[in-house]
Amino acid sequence: MVHFVGAGSGAPDLITLRGARLLGEADVVIYAGSLVNPELLTLTKPGCEVHDSAKLTLEEVIALIERAEREGKTTVRLHTGDPSIYGAVREQFDALTERGIDFDVCPGVSSFCGAAAALRAEYTLPNVSQTVIITRTAGRTPVPERESIRSLAAHQATMVLFLSTSLTEKLQGELLAGGYGETTPAAIVYKATWPEEKIFRCTVGTLHKTVTENGMKKTALIVVGGCLGDEYLRSLLYHPDFTTEYRKGKA
Repeated sequence: MVHFVGAGSGAPDLITLRGARLLGEADVVIYAGSLVNPELLTLTKPGCEVHDSAKLTLEEVIALIERAEREGKTTVRLHTGDPSIYGAVREQFDALTERGIDFDVCPGVSSFCGAAAALRAEYTLPNVSQTVIITRTAGRTPVPERESIRSLAAHQATMVLFLSTSLTEKLQGELLAGGYGETTPAAIVYKATWPEEKIFRCTVGTLHKTVTENGMKKTALIVVGGCLGDEYLRSLLYHPDFTTEYRKGKA
């Protein structure tokens, strides 16, 4: 059996209870060494076989899993954050399905949630944005033209950008061309929830300068949008005049 486990956003105690249990029961662990906090490996049992997938190809990862299956062992494939976001898991799912190997998925806390916690931000503020766009700038990995930063920026929603810190000159130009103003709030969160976490607040107009001056190149998220500003409407959910299923409003 293979368990795909989301390691969480960085802090070792942000792995889920289920994820920690599966990690502790595994005979073989294949973890994303370039991103997963190595402290999580202390949760493995004595004698557990550990492999760093940063040094492996897809074919080599699958070969390790196949060998574990032949030996009747349980494998945990440990991915950073939540496996469903930029986790390159679909190709692994398909390869295992083709081989008749059973697997399941344990979700994790994504770094975009960790970044919101670090910023003490709510991505979905009333009258500001009710939509969160999770995306990336096109680099060595292409992005469909219909999902260009310029076209997505036209929505003026909250935008969370993965894998884009080394491309901020291009990114800033596309955000501005798409409709975000120069003064739209933005932030760079480096290693959200890790001990090394750093936050750099700026605007869309100063995004590239801020990233460059602080030497940010990778392992950081960029958040853009009015949700980082000071203006919003109070939520109706807890408003004394608003009637809900559980409470009669005063109005």
